[in-house]
Amino acid sequence: VQLVESGGGLVQVGGSLRLSCAASGRTFSNYDMGWFRQAPGKEREFVAAISTTGGITYYADSVKGRFTISRDNAKNTVYLQMNSLKAEDTAVYYCAASTLGGGMSRYEYRYWGQGAQVTVSS
Repeated sequence: VQLVESGGGLVQVGGSLRLSCAASGRTFSNYDMGWFRQAPGKEREFVAAISTTGGITYYADSVKGRFTISRDNAKNTVYLQMNSLKAEDTAVYYCAASTLGGGMSRYEYRYWGQGAQVTVSS
């Protein structure tokens, strides 16, 4: 499956952005989906994940209550709504697809997008 992120950009502290990740090539609804991020000089870290039907979601503690993951299987797209953004949310955000349960480990995800830059300025 091919994944393409969009919606990144520059936003001020306290602002909002919505990232989208469009999938193509295989049956999107067969995949658990996740969002990860990587800041300069840091490891890629888990942000959020959603099950194939969207019925189960979970989040990193650092974004819980501020970010919302969702998906539209009819549109082959997964979203990440980011509110109350902080400077420490600045990173490249990646979406990823998994057939292994889509947990918090990046090693459970087989397919990755190219990433979208999110910069939060103070």
